Amino acid sequence: MTTRIRTTRTDTTLADGRALYYFDERSDAVRDAVDRRTGLDPISASSQVRWDPLFRDYTVIASHRQGRTYKPPADLCPLCPSRDGKLTEIPADQYDVAVFENRFPSFTEASTMPLVEEFAFQSGPGNGRCEVVCFSSDHDSSFAALTPLRARTVIDTWADRTAELSRIDSIDYVFCFENRGEEIGVTLSHPHGQIYGYPFVPPRFFKAAQAASRYRERRGRCLQCALLESELAAGERIVAESEHWVCYVPFAARWPFEVRIVPRRHSPDLPDLSDPERDDLAELYLDSLRRFDKLFDSPAPYVASWQQAPVRQDRDVWHLAAEIFTIRRAPRKLKYLAGSESAAAIWINDVTPEQAAARLRGDQP
Repeated sequence: MTTRIRTTRTDTTLADGRALYYFDERSDAVRDAVDRRTGLDPISASSQVRWDPLFRDYTVIASHRQGRTYKPPADLCPLCPSRDGKLTEIPADQYDVAVFENRFPSFTEASTMPLVEEFAFQSGPGNGRCEVVCFSSDHDSSFAALTPLRARTVIDTWADRTAELSRIDSIDYVFCFENRGEEIGVTLSHPHGQIYGYPFVPPRFFKAAQAASRYRERRGRCLQCALLESELAAGERIVAESEHWVCYVPFAARWPFEVRIVPRRHSPDLPDLSDPERDDLAELYLDSLRRFDKLFDSPAPYVASWQQAPVRQDRDVWHLAAEIFTIRRAPRKLKYLAGSESAAAIWINDVTPEQAAARLRGDQP
């Protein structure tokens, strides 16, 4: 297990006024480097949230993102540490974990779009927050290559930012996630993830909260706890276990290879996790990502995200979980979202969850 070293946070600002936070494993780290870039214009973002009354869903309009950084060469990566002659988003010449406000945010606390309550055209400002989380200063690394200590630092970072963003009045849901691989749509190859502070509860999680509430009313217990208990009893979809966590393939998995990582203790979000649970998670999370990279002849493109309790509702019925999935179904073959998935939102999975679990466990080639 990881030796506990309390993460130290240092707050600073970038040249255009955006916030930057360093999270260090050493308490004596000095973070006094100044952003020396000049000519950076303040963020000008006009994010708007539009409501679709027919399908009861949201769309975010953020046209300013068309000009965001797109697949720069490694020597121009904006997430690497700054060097003489190469100034980036991170002024320090090295870092453990760094977080900064996205220069091209989908949501911003400064959106000036008006609130419109007229039927058929209901919309409002995209008042939220978007942050970038850099897991390492090593451009060629990956989350799976991190040490357990560094993974623990990232977990502490997620928990810290979840707690901070939850205090912003306009934010109703905090979503921590990582997209990895060009096939998944990543435009910056440096190991990093993002945190979105949504001004609403995303419909998928809103429906999950409703399901959990109904189950609690009928059965008097947590739905996620009941699912975990059933999966442990069945056994065939369990991928890995530890003292505090279980990784399994859901019975109704949508993606060819998909896992859910769930704490054994009923817990609503990352800030609620104890030190032993965070240490244990660092080990199991790394193990899970490495299992995905062993599936094919090259590292798996994936989305890894945290399903936390909404900020202001249904917190007592929510049970924290991570979800990791890859869009690759076989070597050099992707699972594309075709008509059923994209147009009808009905997933058709080419791999049985039981086969996927066996592959991830290493029981099948």
